Amino acid sequence: MTLNPADDSFVKLIQSHLGDEVLRPVEPRYLDEPRRRFAGRAGALALPRTTEQVALLVRLASEARVPVVPYGGGTGLVGGQVMDREPAPLILSLERMTAIRGVFPTENVLVAEAGAILADVQAAAESSDRLFPLSLAAQGSCRIGGNLATNAGGVNVLRYGNARDLCLGLEAVLPNGEIWHGLGRLRKDNTGYDLRNLLIGSEGTLGVITAASLKLFPRPAGVGTAMFSVPNPEAAIDLLATARDQVGENVSTFELIHGQGLRFLTEVLPDVRQPFASPPEWSVLIELGLPANQDPSDALEALYIAAEARGLVSDGVIAQSSAQRTALWSVRERIPEANRLIGSVSSHDISVPISLIPEFIHRGALVVGSLGPFRINCFGHLGDGNLHYNVFPPKGERRENYDNIRGEIKRAVHDLVHEFHGSVSAEHGIGRLKTGDLLRYGDPAKLAAMRAIKQALDPFGIMNPGAVLAQ
Repeated sequence: MTLNPADDSFVKLIQSHLGDEVLRPVEPRYLDEPRRRFAGRAGALALPRTTEQVALLVRLASEARVPVVPYGGGTGLVGGQVMDREPAPLILSLERMTAIRGVFPTENVLVAEAGAILADVQAAAESSDRLFPLSLAAQGSCRIGGNLATNAGGVNVLRYGNARDLCLGLEAVLPNGEIWHGLGRLRKDNTGYDLRNLLIGSEGTLGVITAASLKLFPRPAGVGTAMFSVPNPEAAIDLLATARDQVGENVSTFELIHGQGLRFLTEVLPDVRQPFASPPEWSVLIELGLPANQDPSDALEALYIAAEARGLVSDGVIAQSSAQRTALWSVRERIPEANRLIGSVSSHDISVPISLIPEFIHRGALVVGSLGPFRINCFGHLGDGNLHYNVFPPKGERRENYDNIRGEIKRAVHDLVHEFHGSVSAEHGIGRLKTGDLLRYGDPAKLAAMRAIKQALDPFGIMNPGAVLAQ
């Protein structure tokens, strides 16, 4: 299907219906993405205030066959928020739709518009003594519509699930401009196909999410945080099992940290206070959220004693104050910043079955080592099998020196992930970066079904063309 640019005539069409109220000059930030792998294009930028305005803009685009790129916080890492080819699209930013439409503490539900910043959703929940557990490094700038469109993960997936698991209902504009009023607060609704879960994770290719009903949870009465050194990833997995045996599903976070990440902090962010005098080769950051009748520090101490007796840990630090807890989290949260300062040759957001992680890490080192003297920083959400497996140049060299083999490294790592029955996109989505990977590793029946759904809902192909499904 041939598409048309969002040119002057299309801008005048928008003005004839909405005046200049929604149109804005296209600033450079709407054409950029954090990893700078794609340079976006745009013919026009619209910032609607209401769902009805979104619906009108999408209907006009559908009738004129103009591509539409929904835009959230711009924090995505796979290029889903920028269109890097002609025809120049209409960028549809939800940043003015930020209202918290309602908080229902007795139902544990919050209703927010898609442009609400994640941190503001968390704060609105906290004001009603509730927890919205989605937690990401970009939570101060990412928006809940984008979180749902990409099925974002983060550090609390182990206990609470991905964004998909935290959503009860959606309001969305479909590719023909119709509004789907699915913003229910029900936990049981068995009335046919699940359009909510179809739109979540679709990355703006099937419609525009405009609001969501989100699940809230009781705030844990006590939170305990610790960092334990472990001899290897096998011990980390056994430690997680031991923690669950002792406190059940009250393990909120279980992060694997590689010594390379700690060495990167020393190299480029020496202000980060590290808990160990000598950085261990492997460590874990664990957080518990317990009810009022349990002391988290006692629980973590009991866990350490049991784990030490089995040879699973050799050192540890248990936070005794909120400042110490913040300091431990700072180590984990600033590793990605250190990664950016070092500059990776190739970064991978992957998942493999948890029991296979140790073997994957061993095999991965051999595969990458066969391609060059690279440094590997493998860290991430061990509790749900999601690793950030990033490959860096040797110390003193620049990543640009290895641009010529970036594709070979990525292919080798992703082939290994596929061999281990894993996923080459654990939490960042497909976007434009991984469309080729989806073709290479995706199940043919699933891909055929996805194309059929896309054709049925978006027959003119206006919604975020080039994202998810290669065209």
